[in-house]
Amino acid sequence: MISIIPKMLGCSGARARFAEYLDGRLTGREMQRITTHLESCARCAADFEAERRTVKALALLGPVSGQAKEPDDLVLRIRVAISKERALRRRKNLERWGLAWRNTVGPFLLQLSAGFASAVLLLGTVGVLVGMFARPERAAAQDEPLGMATAPRLLYPVDTAADVDKIGTVDGPVVVEAYVNGSGRVYDYRIVRGPNDAQTRARVESLLLFSVFEPARSYGQPVRGLLLMSFSGVSVRG
Repeated sequence: MISIIPKMLGCSGARARFAEYLDGRLTGREMQRITTHLESCARCAADFEAERRTVKALALLGPVSGQAKEPDDLVLRIRVAISKERALRRRKNLERWGLAWRNTVGPFLLQLSAGFASAVLLLGTVGVLVGMFARPERAAAQDEPLGMATAPRLLYPVDTAADVDKIGTVDGPVVVEAYVNGSGRVYDYRIVRGPNDAQTRARVESLLLFSVFEPARSYGQPVRGLLLMSFSGVSVRG
């Protein structure tokens, strides 16, 4: 005769099926496995007995009265309680990490920072001494010429239909700092002198938007640059 020995079941697996075991919603083999485990594990047997008594006591209470109704703010209370529990858990985790930081990483970084500061101080002192006593190098003809870097300039402005002649007043010109990108387009500007009202800004923006500029160059390559422009009636100086 061949006897079928049920496969051993762990405590966690058995406890997860206590409810189904009580309701009889398991197969015969699974019921036998849990029964075998309860016979060999006193702790799980005690827990199962406590759960069985709880289910029996709840069954004796009978059905819920039709007049009983959950509070209207029950869902809100549950959400608030869950939020508080999560916040408390995060705070405990932060306190735990802060304690670990102060006890381990903090002192190490403090020593590392002190060593780095000492090294910087030593290198700075050496650099000062070398600068004081080293003989300066004479300028040679191989120095880079200043012409390798050029500022942006205005090639031609928008036509007079844009009310350019109305920029500026009799009291003085309107001076504008225009920031030109490598494509010869103005991406920002600032009025440094003269009226700064909405009408003046609209006219200045119309001019800068449709005018064509030569971008600044560094070693022959177009780069961003700053152009100082002065508007006085019909004259535009860049």
